[in-house]
Amino acid sequence: MKQASCFLSTYAADVSGVCSALFELGGMTVMHDASGCNSTYSTHDEPRWYDCNSMVYVSALTETDAVLGGDETLIQEVAEAAAGLSPQFIALAGTPIPMITGTDFPAVAEILERRTGIPSFGFPTNSMNSYLSGAGMAFRALAERMVDRAAVKTAELSANILGFTPLDFSVNGSAESIRKRLEAGGFRVISSWAMGSSLEEIRRAGRASVNLVVSSSGLPAARRLRELFHTPYVVGIPYGERFSEMVVSDLKTAAYTGRSRVSYAAEPAPRQPETAVIGESVAAGSLARAVCAETGESAQVLCPLETCPEIFPPGGAKAPSEEDLAESLKPFKTVIADPLYRPVCPKDCRFVPLPHEAFSGRIFRKEIPNLTADFGAFLNMLSTK
Repeated sequence: MKQASCFLSTYAADVSGVCSALFELGGMTVMHDASGCNSTYSTHDEPRWYDCNSMVYVSALTETDAVLGGDETLIQEVAEAAAGLSPQFIALAGTPIPMITGTDFPAVAEILERRTGIPSFGFPTNSMNSYLSGAGMAFRALAERMVDRAAVKTAELSANILGFTPLDFSVNGSAESIRKRLEAGGFRVISSWAMGSSLEEIRRAGRASVNLVVSSSGLPAARRLRELFHTPYVVGIPYGERFSEMVVSDLKTAAYTGRSRVSYAAEPAPRQPETAVIGESVAAGSLARAVCAETGESAQVLCPLETCPEIFPPGGAKAPSEEDLAESLKPFKTVIADPLYRPVCPKDCRFVPLPHEAFSGRIFRKEIPNLTADFGAFLNMLSTK
């Protein structure tokens, strides 16, 4: 019964991750579904609808198509829509129904590309994994297909920022603040994947001397860009003055040596920390390291999402189920997490809310802080709660 939850919500699904990663790039993204997944995405997972137009659609899969097979109908209707919209690319993303019927999305995308002449991607998402999986697939596809292979590296220090989606950073200025941090550190930001950059900027990503990975979703693209252009990457989010200096220093070291680094990697505390941070591994690991750098107090990361050993914070623990998480939280006196985690925390613990758009959606959107710009305010809240 560990897969059942009595109190907790669920994270945004992989299909939402695909849509979020590609939202600003001028492509046409089609969810292959009856209708529900698109309304969930647009209502809860995408705050940019109000400020930015995007071609995100649902295929309106019928029961007959699901039972008898309707790939040709899907291909024909998407091709007709693309002829009128002229998108930069076409992306097809799966949902539970086509997973059950065994739809071959890469094959459908290949047929679409031959028929339309438009670069097409097929992502075998199924809403059974988190947004990190879907966004990671989308970012890797961009690295594989849309980046200019003939790009020549710049003589100056330059960087791409990989893993930006509102699901992790909302629309509170965090993306702009991180970009400014890098620019203040002497880097020219070539592209931000994929908030605040155009597809043309992403095409020039091979020119960068280093990549900064700010979410687990950016790691697949970082690895592919390293294979294609030998570009090293650094993992971490510049929170707070001291940790920001570490991240910038690591970026320069990686650019000069060609060796990738994880900025928040450090030996775990010799004793059990009293503070737990629940969240995505890169964000939670960066936050724990930044708090330690500013206050000297260590914190342990509890990660309920998929991740990989390379970027998992030292001393952290995986907590994929509500039961595991509740048990893991028992020793801690302070918990930093999205407000929806409060019911599974120890009743006598000090709870510090840190809303995460991918978990609680729009409920606490106005309360999500820009930790890169306002880390001092967060530390004040942490010390006075």
